Amino acid sequence: MSSSPTTPAPKRAKVLVVDDDQIVLKAVSTILTREGYQVVSIDDAVEGLTAAKDPSIDVAVLDIKMPNLSGMDLLRGIKAARSDVEVIMMTAFATVETAVEAVKAGAYDYLTKPFENIDEVSMTVAKAAERKALRDRARALEEALSARNQFEDLVGQSSQMRAVFKLVETVSHSTATVLIQGESGTGKELVARAIHYRSARKDKPFIAVNCSALTDTLLDAELFGHVKGSFTGATYNKKGFFEAADGGTIFLDEIGDVPPATQVRLLRVLQEGEVKRVGANEPVKVDVRVIAATHVDLSRAKEEGKFREDLFYRLNVITIDLPPLRERPEDVPLLTHHFLKLYTAKAGKRVTGFTPRALEALTCNRWTGNVRELENVIERAVVLTSKEVLDTDDLPPGFQEAPQAGAQVEVFSLAHLPYAQAKRLAMRAFERRYLTALLEKHNHNVSSAARAAGVDRSNFRRLLKQYEVAGRSMKRSKDGDDDDALDAAS
Repeated sequence: MSSSPTTPAPKRAKVLVVDDDQIVLKAVSTILTREGYQVVSIDDAVEGLTAAKDPSIDVAVLDIKMPNLSGMDLLRGIKAARSDVEVIMMTAFATVETAVEAVKAGAYDYLTKPFENIDEVSMTVAKAAERKALRDRARALEEALSARNQFEDLVGQSSQMRAVFKLVETVSHSTATVLIQGESGTGKELVARAIHYRSARKDKPFIAVNCSALTDTLLDAELFGHVKGSFTGATYNKKGFFEAADGGTIFLDEIGDVPPATQVRLLRVLQEGEVKRVGANEPVKVDVRVIAATHVDLSRAKEEGKFREDLFYRLNVITIDLPPLRERPEDVPLLTHHFLKLYTAKAGKRVTGFTPRALEALTCNRWTGNVRELENVIERAVVLTSKEVLDTDDLPPGFQEAPQAGAQVEVFSLAHLPYAQAKRLAMRAFERRYLTALLEKHNHNVSSAARAAGVDRSNFRRLLKQYEVAGRSMKRSKDGDDDDALDAAS
């Protein structure tokens, strides 16, 4: 699977055209070939069914009325053999009943002959090919997620995350203390859980404690327990988290916020393997593996006297550094699919993926809140959408002004991306803005705009489709060769 963080312009699809009318067959094949598609032309439905089994076929364009085997039977045969192929039906006798029957049998769309507009054929095929590409991408992401499901909810395919996965596997089989460092929202607790559930302690308790969420007094009582009467409100003896986690693992999140007095108590647990409840005289032996996490620089805190040096070295036996999401944009598509699958299941909705521009907008974002922020964005989109494929307008305000929509690339701080990726995004944004402005200048006349750009008309139209610019405003040209093909098909 590509490590590119964006959805590149999809490869030109391979299209099967089946029609017993040689004139229409040649005309449609010519139109699609000039658009850059790989075209397989067949004038026999039975042979067409055999050809459709080729795994490289993406889209099939079929006539409904054919001898030996009808187009509807061919449609059903193709769907039975290759359910992933998008099928477009052609008919000179279109009725509502015909359309409904075709869609029920699995057709993506249908075209009425003679074609009203030369763009009708190519645009319908383009949309079907894009749908096929989106489904292929979703399937690839699903396979990638399945390949790493042994890491629970830890998701990533970047080199940084592969290094994290490898380290998790290694340290899981030891009892060494682990310090996980990373910004808020990067998934530090997920790493801790992955370590625990791969260790020999997996059948024992895993207890997570957010050290920054408790007051100094309450933190001591919660971690180490207390005896009756040790302080106001202590009406009974209580085990602390360390005793509760005996034999298992305790995860101390935001360890950098622990006050000095509690740091001394933690040091005793790590050194002696025992805790003393608040107000108690006798210590209690515990067998607990400690995994700590922090978003602050403990080395600096140690140098500044805010964190005990001896405790720092006890915690920092093995360090796992979690990279922020902005430094691994190639993980964004995989994460979006992971969260999409999670929240569509919760919402009971059928949402299958993202448009290329939506995925690009998500990838370009800096994600200051890291994976947690991305998860919230996907959950919001799933809850609010009524679509099957999410687009930029399903994302929060700000994403609609992504590079593909014509906004300045600089607002996306592309400097956080590797050079090659940033350059590709900037170039795509420039080309979209240029094409949009050129079409507006020439009143959306494709032929006129192509001449002004010094680009062949068919290549210019291909660029418009690639960048989804003014697709619905494209008008039929009166002077292009494609119109001759249309006339022949009519």
